[in-house]
Amino acid sequence: MQRLVDSARIYRIDIPFTRDEIVRAMVELVRHNGVWPCYIRPIVSTRVRRSRRQPVQLPHRSLYLQLPWGKYLGADASEGVDVCISSWTRIAPNTLPAMAKSGANYMNSQLIKMEAIVNGYAEGIALDVNGYVSEGSGENLFVVRNGVLHTAPLGNSVLPGITRDSGAADRARPRHQDRRAADSTGVALHCRRSFSSPAPAAEITPIRSVDKITVGKGKLGSMTKSLQAEFYGIVRGEKADRYDWLTPVPVGAKQPVGV
Repeated sequence: MQRLVDSARIYRIDIPFTRDEIVRAMVELVRHNGVWPCYIRPIVSTRVRRSRRQPVQLPHRSLYLQLPWGKYLGADASEGVDVCISSWTRIAPNTLPAMAKSGANYMNSQLIKMEAIVNGYAEGIALDVNGYVSEGSGENLFVVRNGVLHTAPLGNSVLPGITRDSGAADRARPRHQDRRAADSTGVALHCRRSFSSPAPAAEITPIRSVDKITVGKGKLGSMTKSLQAEFYGIVRGEKADRYDWLTPVPVGAKQPVGV
């Protein structure tokens, strides 16, 4: 929820609720609907009315959407997906704030995703205005090179991701931010979306090819496999939640929704 709060601050929207209040509202939404696995999208909107002297911000409106959700990049994505370099460039830092989860920013992502799907790829990778790797349409990008994990810095028009941050939780694994992250021998997509579900969508997905060029051996690599095992072990409750990531949700349904 910190992403929501930070984004609202960037757009000068005052949210009259605490983080804990927002979390409780989402937990109640899932409990009431009994739908899981699911994706929750909190939306905060406001309007600005111009007066004679200065703009006046009208009261904000909050909306919480809960959608049934499966694998974001396909049922077998955990073994690897094929992606392309998009012809669409990620929004430049001085056009719209890339670090904010703004609805306007998602139109850029939609163009990247639609182009990739039409051309037969699972996802598109966007470059920034300077030609450096930025991110996927809905994911942060990591590269494994010589046993070291690299990711693009936030200055490359990157939206900070929850899974991106969780990759740094295990300090035993080297992790560097590098503008030249495209020079790689192994790549993995880390989905930046948050899910209230023990079966997250594309949270950690290996890339087996970029523009039909095989990455590494064209299959799940050892480091990505290790990260998957650790990440999913925690979010599914199979391993101890030593980072305090999880929020219990009392779901009434006995079985998950089929996807």
